[in-house]
Amino acid sequence: MLVGDMVLQKDQSGAVEVDQIDFLALHPAAAPAKGVTTWLVDELRAAITCGKLPAGSRLPATRVLAVELGLSRGVVVEVYQRLTDEGLLSGRTGAGTVVTALAPKPRQESRTRETSGMRLPLPPSPDIDLDLSPGVPDLSAFPRAAWLRAERQVLASASNADLGYGDPRGNPQLRAGLASWLGRTRGVQASADDLIVTSGVAQALALLSQTLRSHGVTDVAVEDPGSRGTRDELAHWGLRPVPVPVDDQGVRVDALDATGLETVLLTPAHQFPTGVVLSPARRRLLLDRPGLIIEDDYDAEHRYDRAPVAALQASAPDRVAYAGSVSKSLAPGMRLGWLIAPRRLHADLVTAKHASDLGNPALPQLIFARLLATGDYERHLRTVRRRQRTRRDALLLGLREHLPRARVEGVAAGLHLLITLPGRADDLALAARIEGAGVRVHPLSWHRQLPGPPGLVIGYAALPPDRLQEAARRIGRVLR
Repeated sequence: MLVGDMVLQKDQSGAVEVDQIDFLALHPAAAPAKGVTTWLVDELRAAITCGKLPAGSRLPATRVLAVELGLSRGVVVEVYQRLTDEGLLSGRTGAGTVVTALAPKPRQESRTRETSGMRLPLPPSPDIDLDLSPGVPDLSAFPRAAWLRAERQVLASASNADLGYGDPRGNPQLRAGLASWLGRTRGVQASADDLIVTSGVAQALALLSQTLRSHGVTDVAVEDPGSRGTRDELAHWGLRPVPVPVDDQGVRVDALDATGLETVLLTPAHQFPTGVVLSPARRRLLLDRPGLIIEDDYDAEHRYDRAPVAALQASAPDRVAYAGSVSKSLAPGMRLGWLIAPRRLHADLVTAKHASDLGNPALPQLIFARLLATGDYERHLRTVRRRQRTRRDALLLGLREHLPRARVEGVAAGLHLLITLPGRADDLALAARIEGAGVRVHPLSWHRQLPGPPGLVIGYAALPPDRLQEAARRIGRVLR
């Protein structure tokens, strides 16, 4: 089979092998002197997405391509790794590097925006090729090999009863594993009996909203700025979100007191979207108040320049309903989360969970329990944390180069950062102009109910370093 100037033929395994004859007619002399790696990444990405390198094509060995192009082998290794990170290539020992069967086509897919809690649909935009929506994780990092290994082990050992409806709170093995892991990593005080496995934080909020409504609660205090998706979720279930300002120490407890509300929803470990950590003084004030605190611990695993901050639940398990998920650490599509609430609410929450879906799917729970038990999940988190730090650093470097006067906040942890804008800048209009340059970011105004300074919320988890630097270049060009 001929593809341009290449000859493609199938080997014995069925993969399409690229004959090494003028591979893609590449000319390294056309590359920038200090940008040959990015040049080669762009050339191969374009060849894959336009179909010149169809799914199943086996790429030249790194050593072979390096010799043919007159480059160092290290450059080609880095290029293949970047494209593997993007999900365009896959490599296995003995099988070489192959174009994946599901190569993404970013200029044709529909888009979504994501908040700390959930994804919200946006209209398709064929001109967006760099989506920096906050909260979108690195799906290419999903630990497929570890998951498959755990799945085989589970299928070999699971009993018939394990595949039945079971306890609506979740599989006992997973609940015990989560209670132990959350106690060790987040300081959470809970036993397996206290924990309810949910379909992500979204379901945890749905169960809490229904239960609180049945107890006569109609209004819930929320951070401002704060997750727009979370506000919409509360409103859907009949609770009115009442905004409380956030400053550089977290939620303002004096303003919270002024609302007269006893129920508040917070993101204290890494406030969304400002990235601030709730200060020790504010924590004490909050815990001295009566009422219920709902703690959304949405991205606690991702921290780079500071020690972990213990969950609020660790200090007041009888006052805090704690929710988390694997959406940012594994994948949102896993729909695996957890809820640990004060015991006075537990029975009603279990009833609501049972009425909702009878319980989460059995096999994913057993597989995740195995990953926790073997340490594979924690190994995965360490790997992802290193990758995300590299991506954050690349975006910061690009912003410093192309937008040197920008004030960048919330960089010590998480999967996004915040650029605050001067004066009365219209962040909605700026975000639209940036989108016109092919880059999607969130205007801070989306996440506000009260007036406040404008800004841009920028995610960095889903793109490799070279694409993040290109995004920074385009943002800088627009903002200048």
